[in-house]
Amino acid sequence: MTATFPDLYMSPRLLAPGTTPADLPTHHQRYGPLPYGDPESVLRAVAESGLTGHGGAAFPTYRKLVAVAEAGRRGGRAPVVVANGAEGEPASRKDRTLLHRSPHLVLDGLQAAAHAVGAGEAYIAVEDGATWLESALAQRPADPLPVKVVRLPKSFLSGQASALAQYVSGGAARPTHQRPPVRERGVHRAPTLVQNVETLAHLALVARYGADWYRTAGTSTQPGSALCTLHVAGHEPRVVEAPYGLPIARLLPLEGASAVLVGGYHGTWIPAPEAAQLTVDATYLGAGVLAALPADRCGLTETGRVLRYLALQSAGQCGPCLNGLPRIATAFHTLATPGPQGTVRTDLARWSGLVEGRGACHHPDGTVRLVRSALTTFAAEADAHAHGHCTATDHTPLLPVPQEA
Repeated sequence: MTATFPDLYMSPRLLAPGTTPADLPTHHQRYGPLPYGDPESVLRAVAESGLTGHGGAAFPTYRKLVAVAEAGRRGGRAPVVVANGAEGEPASRKDRTLLHRSPHLVLDGLQAAAHAVGAGEAYIAVEDGATWLESALAQRPADPLPVKVVRLPKSFLSGQASALAQYVSGGAARPTHQRPPVRERGVHRAPTLVQNVETLAHLALVARYGADWYRTAGTSTQPGSALCTLHVAGHEPRVVEAPYGLPIARLLPLEGASAVLVGGYHGTWIPAPEAAQLTVDATYLGAGVLAALPADRCGLTETGRVLRYLALQSAGQCGPCLNGLPRIATAFHTLATPGPQGTVRTDLARWSGLVEGRGACHHPDGTVRLVRSALTTFAAEADAHAHGHCTATDHTPLLPVPQEA
């Protein structure tokens, strides 16, 4: 019998009902108009709310806003604000779902962030969905700051902050060594706030309803909620909104699963019994991906497919990505193939240490995180492969990998 998603008893904050984009009148009917208080009051509300970024790093949003505002004042240049809707993570659908269902909530958050930091330019960058965003913007001629839609090339790294700033400035969408950081010198060399679209949608609600309201969901240490993309074998991926602190077992059917991928392709594999004890937590939620691997699938094979994709998606401009990731992906393919392995596990451990912390961006670090978790979680399967046997009986892929990989 195919596993099904558990029922969630929660009223979502971010996703408008239905499957079509909410127009501006419908949006205002649901949320009311966006109030524009003084910038300090917006910053204070964000600080008190405890809102953190939803793009993967979970960095405090208040600190990011203040850093950009202060950099603008020091340098005498109006900051730039970029709404990051790239979502290069193949297993995630949360950002495109949010932009499709509630585009005006994101655009409200973009205006609120621009107001808070004193921005002079605003952009929203996406790989998909530019047409309906342009339609949504056409309904908002009274917005204080015009917003330009930027269409990004499809790439795992196009949403990385420095790559995004470089592309909006007219360059290639490749990460750069961030010295000085984007918050000080980003788009057109101006201080730049790059904020995930989900974070901006939450910010729009904080600006409307205040910090105390925002804290009515989640926990005292991690207030609020997060959009998660759930992967269960035999089902289309599903996007839900879950409060922080909710047990992962309330989101995914874990019976019959051997492991759960938490955070996406820069995330970690966790054995199912351990995952059953975990809650939705910003420190490891990453891109908001949760995938339950059935016990009849091979975790090494799944990981090997993802690692090949990650190696191909690197910018290829520094040693760890140009040489290290392809070597790691090739070695892991050997591990995922039943038969003699030689020193492959030792090699993977050594090469992982050599690339970690040495890239122009965190792509090698995220890839190594996935490798190490797979070596631990699927150690028994690796032993079986070394003896020429794979325990999997179903070889249908669970995780999506683009065709070009």
